[in-house]
Amino acid sequence: MAKVFICKVDDLEKGEMRKFETEVGELLAFNRNGEYFVTDDMCTHATASLSEGDYFDDTVSCPKHWGEFNIMTGEATAAPCKKPLRTYRVMVEESDVYIDSELEAVDAIN
Repeated sequence: MAKVFICKVDDLEKGEMRKFETEVGELLAFNRNGEYFVTDDMCTHATASLSEGDYFDDTVSCPKHWGEFNIMTGEATAAPCKKPLRTYRVMVEESDVYIDSELEAVDAIN
């Protein structure tokens, strides 16, 4: 396991997303009602930072062409996006949020 620090729990309010610079690159973290999810920040369709898009329900939208992704599974849910977004297994330990950078996520662990 390659555990990578993302942020402190207090760095993300419920319903908020934020981009973090990590040792494995720019990642996007989400606080979904106290559950944490982490994805790559870059859209798989075009060169655009998803952190500049919108986050609603379980979806993040690309600011460039309005494609959408499910933040829990990475599934592309709206055109023109087709390729899934990479997601990460999340671990919350005390007040820190980490990912396992070697595995893609199925579920967030809290």
